[in-house]
Amino acid sequence: MLALYRALTALGAPLIRRHLRRRAAEGKEDAERLGERLGRAGAVRPDGKLVWLHAASVGEATSIVPLVERLQERRRFSILVTSGTVNSAAMLAKRLPAGVIHQFVPADIPAAVSAFLDHWQPDFAVWVESELWPNLVTATAARGVPMVLIQARISDASQARWRHAPGLIRRVLGCFKLVLAQTEANAERFRTLGASSVSVTSTLKYASPPLAAEHHELMALQRQIGGRPLWVAASTHAGAEETAVLDAHAALAERLPEVLTILVPRHPERGDEVAAAAEARGYGVARRTAADLIEARHQIYLADTLGELGLFYRIAPVAFVGGTLVSVGGHNIIEPIQLGAAVVCGPDLANFTEVAEDLTEADALRTVADAHQLASSVGKLLRDTERRAELVQRQKGVTDSRADVLEDVMAALAPYLPVRDKG
Repeated sequence: MLALYRALTALGAPLIRRHLRRRAAEGKEDAERLGERLGRAGAVRPDGKLVWLHAASVGEATSIVPLVERLQERRRFSILVTSGTVNSAAMLAKRLPAGVIHQFVPADIPAAVSAFLDHWQPDFAVWVESELWPNLVTATAARGVPMVLIQARISDASQARWRHAPGLIRRVLGCFKLVLAQTEANAERFRTLGASSVSVTSTLKYASPPLAAEHHELMALQRQIGGRPLWVAASTHAGAEETAVLDAHAALAERLPEVLTILVPRHPERGDEVAAAAEARGYGVARRTAADLIEARHQIYLADTLGELGLFYRIAPVAFVGGTLVSVGGHNIIEPIQLGAAVVCGPDLANFTEVAEDLTEADALRTVADAHQLASSVGKLLRDTERRAELVQRQKGVTDSRADVLEDVMAALAPYLPVRDKG
């Protein structure tokens, strides 16, 4: 099965290259990313040992920043981090420690994989969560590079799909010296699919420091908002989810006429589209990208920027986390909890199953199924400060109690880390 996969990806390589080059010509890919996706290195490999970590997108990449910081403290090796999205690269450029190299992960075609490995020659590799590229995984293992999969997760649906290629997934998972699963249920799925050494640790998302915010921006927003009741709908997606948020605002305004909704779309480049949808309902919209001041006539503050959630979570007493009312799997529900917001979300938390289980056990998970329930839940929390404070305390108790996960992961990685530089 692996041989067939390699053959098919090799045959498809010209199509993949043409697709990437076409995207670059259309302005959807920059030249740097195009070259790195095709295996061309964007930086010189440092001398000595090198540890490579791969995190697919923003959520995974954000979660490993504390781990990267801890690894760099050892100063025994250089560190390379790869990811696959432009947004993850932008985030990592701001948050990775000085000296850590970022590259886009190569496309999973044999030539690109070989070029990547020939240049970087990693001594140890850490993969994050669930993005397993067969060519890249098996080619890395074939070069004798030990690999560990951390905060591993796999859904029932993904497990079912992999069962159609049992030999391939068994070969891929067999390349990992150790799999650290997020939950026991995830651990059992990985064992069933062929992973030989599996244990359970918590998610590194618990170890992430609170999101930062510029103090002067925080003060400026608070002055503009004054005493208005407000809530934030963060990382929202197009379609049913943003419709539900706008519907919920209308329902909230019946009881709280001055309510302000801070709407933070997951993809800020959709700002024009989101603003048009809100204005079509007659809402006054202030946009952050336009540097609009929030005035009494504005019902919606459209935060169509990237990397400022720490600011909005600090000023909003209640936060709805998006990607949960649509089939996306949810976005980071720990971040608003860390900053003292009472968190409400939809039912799809597939990306945060362990966190959801922990919150449920503590009676601290508030889920809603539609706009009506969203408005009801947010409204009760805005009006009842005691209810809100109690929920915040329970939610924060869960996140605080898991903060030692970084030490657990470091202990698991320790036997595989390079001990001294080459030469």
